[in-house]
Amino acid sequence: MLDLKSKRTSVQSTGNHFTHERRQMIEFLRSRGITDDRVLRVMQDLPREIFLDSHFAVRSYEDSALPIGSGQTISQPYTVAYMTQALRLKPQEKVLEIGTGSGYQASVLFALGCKVFTIERHMPLLQEAKKRFDLLGYHNILSRGGDGSRGWDEYAPYDAIIVTAGAPDVPETLVKQLNPNGGRLIIPVGSLEKQKMYLIVSNEGKLTVTELPEFMFVPLIGKEGWSQDDRK
Repeated sequence: MLDLKSKRTSVQSTGNHFTHERRQMIEFLRSRGITDDRVLRVMQDLPREIFLDSHFAVRSYEDSALPIGSGQTISQPYTVAYMTQALRLKPQEKVLEIGTGSGYQASVLFALGCKVFTIERHMPLLQEAKKRFDLLGYHNILSRGGDGSRGWDEYAPYDAIIVTAGAPDVPETLVKQLNPNGGRLIIPVGSLEKQKMYLIVSNEGKLTVTELPEFMFVPLIGKEGWSQDDRK
């Protein structure tokens, strides 16, 4: 469970913790081709350590995926920065995140000024993420539990959709929930072991697909993703 008292202390004193590690993380991201200063600034300011159990805090700014419970991980900083930069987000855009996890990616999106909607199928993770949103004062992030492969039709269309789990194919429902005039979907697609990232842009309802580098994610479980049996 999230220790709110200790985490609150961490947030309040964040300027005195991990300063060197944060600077190193940003330098590393720049060396890997992350050039969006807004993304870099948000990731430098956001205390990644509060999204992890205390015994992983010392590794918060490593470029590593780390366990967060329920068989899930927090994505490595480079993956978060890469996907966020690829979406070319503008303030006030509506963004749907599939796979809340620790809440870190949603917090990056919110700090960029976006209207964030996020879905998580593991309720214990969602409850912990919501506590972190409250801790940071990110009260306007809308979240719910459910099958992320089916999106969140109530608030569609979205200017951007970011999928933080690997899918066997692109869910048609998510494509349909994109803003037809410039909506962007970024999603890893492939096998259970390895996926390629795809950026899909809707222009007047016509889709442009760009193939990006390979990544590795936990599987997207759901009606338009993998089934639990596929993992066995």
